[in-house]
Amino acid sequence: MTNLENLYEIWVYLQTEPLFWLTITIGAYLIGDFLYKKSNINPLVNPVAISILIISGILIFFNIDYERYFNGAKFIHFLLGPATVALAIPIYNQIKLVKKEALSITITLIIGSLFAIFITYYLAKIFKLDDQLILSMLPRSVTAPISMGISELINGIPSITAIITITTGIVGASLATFVLDFIKVRDMTARGFAIGLSSHGIGTARAMSRNKTAGIFSALALALSGVVVSIIIPIIIKFIL
Repeated sequence: MTNLENLYEIWVYLQTEPLFWLTITIGAYLIGDFLYKKSNINPLVNPVAISILIISGILIFFNIDYERYFNGAKFIHFLLGPATVALAIPIYNQIKLVKKEALSITITLIIGSLFAIFITYYLAKIFKLDDQLILSMLPRSVTAPISMGISELINGIPSITAIITITTGIVGASLATFVLDFIKVRDMTARGFAIGLSSHGIGTARAMSRNKTAGIFSALALALSGVVVSIIIPIIIKFIL
């Protein structure tokens, strides 16, 4: 048996091991994080986007089904829920500041959530997308575990929702800093809330790495928008579809 055949047999065996795909996922993110830090934390060098490109390239090159990969790396997917809930801790530690900004938070939350839903719907209609695809896109403004749950409840396609949600987060996290600087928003509470509202988990991770106050308000926006959107989307659907 040649060395090439031996390597192939080892590769086939490793594909069936859950720990292998978990290691690949973590390794891809570490590469992305390394490049992100080397770029002086340039928002355009997003570690999540780099991780997705690396893993997608591996799956396509070796012709591996996504289901096989997901079964191996689903432990990370499981941790999304607890990680989202854990964001309550830094928010609680700054509860006095949150109460002080309660009115601004409420108004921004409602307007921002409604805008995200309606702009998604009308752009989808302009491009004449299928109704089920539209339903899959509507929850894109909240973090992935919640958006997928909403999508399933409103007869969307959760897998498509996940892709669109993650894309929204990557684009938002990459461009939010430039947009907020351009319109001269300096207040960290406002910047953080805007980032969390527009780019949920991925944006919150970036905000946390740059400024504590911005990170807390980004986490707050992420959590509250999940609650608000999950309530208002079923109501809106009755009127627009």
